[in-house]
Amino acid sequence: MGCKGYRKAKELLITADNGGSNGSASRLWKLELQGLANETGLKIKVCHFPPGTSKWNKIEHRMFCHLSENWRGRSLLSHQVVVNLIANTTTAKGLRIRAGVDNNNYPTGLKVTKKEMDSINITPARVQSDWNYTIEQQTKLQ
Repeated sequence: MGCKGYRKAKELLITADNGGSNGSASRLWKLELQGLANETGLKIKVCHFPPGTSKWNKIEHRMFCHLSENWRGRSLLSHQVVVNLIANTTTAKGLRIRAGVDNNNYPTGLKVTKKEMDSINITPARVQSDWNYTIEQQTKLQ
């Protein structure tokens, strides 16, 4: 979504919860971010929220009350209903959410090898290096 609005971007900052599939310990998450960095050429900086603090996610926090207001107790019968609810939520100041259904199938149980992990071009941050790091495009693909 940001490709058109930020054509000259060189970096991407991701703030992420610190659990589940995008947690700081997820090997597959980091390997897939390496693929994104390779594909886009972007330097990807990741800052994970400390465990139990996802409420600090500014976008989520800022929009949730508007989502709840828009929902008004309607039955969430399908993915499309949920996506439409989210996509049709705006604030009085014009903040708008974009949403879409991802119908791709994703395999489960994937394992990332030590060799794959060692190939990731990752630089830990000076502060909280377990939770904060930068992944850059690989200079030589493995």
